[in-house]
Amino acid sequence: MFLQRSLRAGLALLVLGGFASVSLGVVSTARSQTTQETAIGPDAAEALARMGKILSAKQFSFQSRTFRSYTGPNGELLHIAHTTKTIYSRPDRLSVSVTGDDGSVKVLYDGKTLILYAVEAKQYVSLPVTGGIEKALDALEERTGTDFPLADLLSDDPAEAVASGITSGGKVGTSTIDGVRCNHFFFEQAADDLELELWLEDNEQAVPRRFVVTYRSLPGRPIFIAELSGWDFLIKPPDSDFVFQPPAGVTQLELKASATTATPK
Repeated sequence: MFLQRSLRAGLALLVLGGFASVSLGVVSTARSQTTQETAIGPDAAEALARMGKILSAKQFSFQSRTFRSYTGPNGELLHIAHTTKTIYSRPDRLSVSVTGDDGSVKVLYDGKTLILYAVEAKQYVSLPVTGGIEKALDALEERTGTDFPLADLLSDDPAEAVASGITSGGKVGTSTIDGVRCNHFFFEQAADDLELELWLEDNEQAVPRRFVVTYRSLPGRPIFIAELSGWDFLIKPPDSDFVFQPPAGVTQLELKASATTATPK
């Protein structure tokens, strides 16, 4: 299954539904700008550059509605949905709130401590992390088995992160999403046998409005869909928005140093 459960032992009932084990730019091999333009065409390269410019803003927030496929107990292809609110403040503040078919989750990072909180389970883990949001998300994956597929949008170079690994593709048309005209792009990542569809607003900002990832090599060709909205680049979130205050009755779990299992403190 390409979407992983977080904290497999301590938070076994928790799924970060907006979180997948494969990010949009799954291949880390760097490619020159000229090579990339040759592979995807100048229109796509220019649109990605505009997207990267606006997503390099110091602060922003957005909402996403995600749908993913997964294999059921009898091999059937099932689907699950989640709604996510993300608040981002460079270089080291992040708040992610996920509500879905399988419960609610919060991720908070204040530059020093990363929190993963399962609301219904009333359990959380705390990880000391410094060095910025990318390192915090890396720690989230390494220590809990949880990944955020939209993490490329929060990277230091969003355009490069999204384009990394793309071997072919380009613009295939236009669409209207929530009343906004968008350019529709289709890309392939040959090394990982993925297809990526991307809709960017047809304007100077070119913010992403929809992603569709198809995992061609997995049984049933499962998909991950993210629809993004409510982009706000004028927010001024206070530092308190990124600090976790444990509610009454909540238990802190302690992760073992060498595994993703967790035990109550």
